[in-house]
Amino acid sequence: MVVLRAGLCPGLTEEMIQLLRAGGIRTVVDFVASDLEDAAQRCSLSYKALVAVRRVLLAQFSAFPVNGADLYEELKSSTAILPTGSPSLDQLLDSGLYTGEVTELMGAPGSGKTQVCLGIAASVSLGLKQQVLFLDSTAGFTASRLSQIYGAQTGDKQEQLEALQRVQVVHVFDIYEMLRALQELRDGLSQQVVSSVGPLKVVVIDSVSAVISPLLGGRQAEGLAIMMQLARELKTLAREFSLAIVVTNQVTRDSSSSGALKPALGRSWSFVPSTRVLLESKEGSRGRGSRQHLACLAKSARQPTGIQVELDIGDGDVQELSPATPTEGP
Repeated sequence: MVVLRAGLCPGLTEEMIQLLRAGGIRTVVDFVASDLEDAAQRCSLSYKALVAVRRVLLAQFSAFPVNGADLYEELKSSTAILPTGSPSLDQLLDSGLYTGEVTELMGAPGSGKTQVCLGIAASVSLGLKQQVLFLDSTAGFTASRLSQIYGAQTGDKQEQLEALQRVQVVHVFDIYEMLRALQELRDGLSQQVVSSVGPLKVVVIDSVSAVISPLLGGRQAEGLAIMMQLARELKTLAREFSLAIVVTNQVTRDSSSSGALKPALGRSWSFVPSTRVLLESKEGSRGRGSRQHLACLAKSARQPTGIQVELDIGDGDVQELSPATPTEGP
């Protein structure tokens, strides 16, 4: 709330401010929302002078309207779509990961969240030759597994090494370390620090629930405030610097009779990701010990929810078992 003060705009003198305050008008919002004819009479001021001041204040403090066509053109020029390394997952996400957005991969332990994240890191660092920031809060990142994925895509050892150098891994085992890492990222991007290993396009956080869940116990109000601070930081980083941000989250069972899986962290967090994908691991049909990995679209602004595809991430490689055709879920 901007308080009226001398020098705020031409024509707004200290004498005028004192008279306006005596009439109960203290802020810019009070001023522009008031009936100027009434204010002129109550405050013994010139109506013409008040109109002139309001015109200037509106020009200084009002948002300029932007039409939808201009916004759409800006979106097209700033948005890139990045492949995940899995054609079926790309199909589920309507071509891939969109920059400027937060995408959430949710699932129970063993559902393949970390393996999908590694597949994304490999696709961007090797295929696109762009930098990836991997914030690891579960110690789930393994360079050997990432190297396996590279090996399945190219036999060139030098190319694999260069791709590994494009993946920056930061271990963040509490929320404060994560916020500090994101602030350092913001500082670097704001100063336009150019990396020798290519531009940064993807930030992976595996996982957000690991650092947030411990805060949502006894001191819930404080925990919620810190969680929403993280949420704001992720959304603004994605939008301001055209980043695709991928986060992983745990799931819980719904307390209703259906007992369906739902993402952890509650309703407040549900507004953060633009897209949510539920990953599940089930016993496969290829014999004992085989696992079937499924990805189901739980939230999207582009595709109907309930679409499901099958992934194979058993050997660290994110690829399709067979040409997967999305089917409508229940």
